[in-house]
Amino acid sequence: MKVLLLKEPKEGELGADPYIQDLSKKLSHPEGYGGLIFTSPRAVEAVTLCLGEKAVREEWNNNILKDKWKEKSVYVVGKSTAKLVVKEIGLVTQGEDSGNAENLAEHICNKESSNSLPLLFPCGALKREVLPECLREKGVPLECLTVYKTSQHPFFQQALDNYFSEQGIPDIITFFSPSGVKFCLSTIKKLAGAFIDTIKFAAIGPTTADAMATEGLTVSCTAEKPTAEDLAASIRRVL
Repeated sequence: MKVLLLKEPKEGELGADPYIQDLSKKLSHPEGYGGLIFTSPRAVEAVTLCLGEKAVREEWNNNILKDKWKEKSVYVVGKSTAKLVVKEIGLVTQGEDSGNAENLAEHICNKESSNSLPLLFPCGALKREVLPECLREKGVPLECLTVYKTSQHPFFQQALDNYFSEQGIPDIITFFSPSGVKFCLSTIKKLAGAFIDTIKFAAIGPTTADAMATEGLTVSCTAEKPTAEDLAASIRRVL
């Protein structure tokens, strides 16, 4: 039984980023925000890069900024993102068990009000509008800031070619993000050819599942929560 996981590596590869300057300015003014929202590890990495800048780092390491942000709510989706926030930024999180953006939005709306200061939401250029729309409907102030742009890995084409040449057609392919669907699906269809209908497709969460369905894929299973354990359990049920 062969399962192909289309997941980016853990190591941060953001590099120099034109979005970071704006984020640094906003992180330097916690008094203007009611808290932070993180829905991906990439957004956390962007904040970590900001903290690497000398002026911001000195204030953060002296607890001038960190203590002020500790007084704020920090909402996250997923335990891996929560762990990264604690490890790299040193802030306490909540909402990590929500599992997806829809549930996190509900959690936030139960905590915040229209009189709250805006929540700062560092996000990617391909973010879904589910969370922002839900908060807007409830009147919860939100400031979205694009801090990274997802791009195709330079070696992914060769990696997929090698996999199909050496391993053959996988029994199940798992997508971990809408961007993975965007960048990989056409290549997978080309490599699988007539055998594409024999492959089952799994999703790490409902956001990714929606992106797969939009592209015409039948989603065989979706992890209840974005964890390795929940994903493995959902895959076992369909194999």
